[in-house]
Amino acid sequence: MKNEQTKNKWPWLDKTEYPFKANFLELQMGQMHYVDEGKGDPIVFVHGNPGWSFEYRKQIKALSTTNRCIAPDHIGFGLSDKPYDWDYLPKSHAANFEVLMDSLNLTNITLVVADWGGPIGLSYALKHPEKIDKLIIMNTFMWSAADSKGARAFSNFLGGPIGIFLSKYFNFFARVISKQVFFDKSKLSKVAHQHMYKHLASPKERKGTWVFPKQIIASSDWMDSLWKQRSAIENIPTTIIWGMKDPAFPPDGLLPFESFLKNYTTVKLDNVGHYPQEEAAEVLIKILKQE
Repeated sequence: MKNEQTKNKWPWLDKTEYPFKANFLELQMGQMHYVDEGKGDPIVFVHGNPGWSFEYRKQIKALSTTNRCIAPDHIGFGLSDKPYDWDYLPKSHAANFEVLMDSLNLTNITLVVADWGGPIGLSYALKHPEKIDKLIIMNTFMWSAADSKGARAFSNFLGGPIGIFLSKYFNFFARVISKQVFFDKSKLSKVAHQHMYKHLASPKERKGTWVFPKQIIASSDWMDSLWKQRSAIENIPTTIIWGMKDPAFPPDGLLPFESFLKNYTTVKLDNVGHYPQEEAAEVLIKILKQE
């Protein structure tokens, strides 16, 4: 592992918004960047597609005075390396996340997951429930979506030839889709929107953004394997925070979680879309301070 300041290496990065030191874990396919700020019981934030640790910057700033805040960038996203010849499968991202977590040797973890960060982060929790103190689950899933017509259509288009072309050459997923899933777009600042896609500067750096959509269906077997293990985390205290205006994960998306969790609270955000951490940042901060 190594640590360095984020000065000058990423000229597009707003260091006022994201004033954190850069930490790196050496993996076989490249360097995985992660934020590691503060001391105390750890809070680990796991992002999805096309995000990176930047989307949790407000929570890290607010909570690193009392907690150790850790937020990785999956390979292919944020400040991590973006090798074109890697597979970018969700189960491979989950394996990388497990390596990072094992290297940090954390306990009493509050695990915060959203979007594809759900299955990636929860796969670790399923294997190591004894290390997880609390879960925060936001607009995500942990089961096969093969029976969902909407998920299949989305996956077939954005993971198919046209969607791949648009994302590869026009950064379509990061520039357009990420903005469309905000409910109140006035809450998406210009700076925040730019940081959703500027970390994906060239066509060869955008592979992750078009592999993930295809894997909504293609990774059904892996997702189903996670669902079958769900009893491992059923007793962990959990807060479900759900943006109720999310076109990607509509309101009924939280019901499978409620069906098996035995110690949960649900917070429904009526005028929030896909990114509670951006659209209702203070709600997440308040909940984490109470945990």
